[in-house]
Amino acid sequence: MITRFTLIDQHFCFLHFFRQPRSQGPFSQRVLLTLEEKKLSYKLHLINVSDKPQWFLKISPEGKVPVVKFDDKWVPDSDVIVGILEEKYPEPSLVTPPEFASVGSKIFPSFVKFLKSKDSNDGSEQALLEELKALEEHLKAHGPFIAGEKITAVELSLAPKLYHLEVALGHFKKWTVPENLPYVHNYMELLFSRESFQKTKAARNM
Repeated sequence: MITRFTLIDQHFCFLHFFRQPRSQGPFSQRVLLTLEEKKLSYKLHLINVSDKPQWFLKISPEGKVPVVKFDDKWVPDSDVIVGILEEKYPEPSLVTPPEFASVGSKIFPSFVKFLKSKDSNDGSEQALLEELKALEEHLKAHGPFIAGEKITAVELSLAPKLYHLEVALGHFKKWTVPENLPYVHNYMELLFSRESFQKTKAARNM
């Protein structure tokens, strides 16, 4: 995904957002979710990132997406992009309290390892379950969201990853998040049902 950002005034932005047809990575969706939650305007365009045009490689030599243009400078990292958006457009605030910023951060790498695993005894499934159980305990104590009653940036990073987990593991391994994790299930339902998520989610077909 390539994104071109043009500031119009301090309360409004217009974003040209380019993504691969029929595909949406969790990092690009994170940026889109941030834009939606902050009510910033953008326009979505499609680009075939498997056959990157030369003009795109001039913008992003490593071919990374998403990319956003801020003040005539192209920024290709979702962490940096959402940080700039928060700085430029602080309302509504999506800042996650520092003590909660790393909650759930090991779920996605654990999911990827389990998804790629061909050995049912390699411990990758159990490692993912342990991370989901840790999230369950956190939500039980602090929920419904990671920092309490209000959605923050950590959700906008984690929600697309949980969605990819649900879709990919369901398709390739017939695996679902266990029913004995009710707080995680409720959390996922809260995230996936938000208007911002419905507008930006990837297609379920694999």
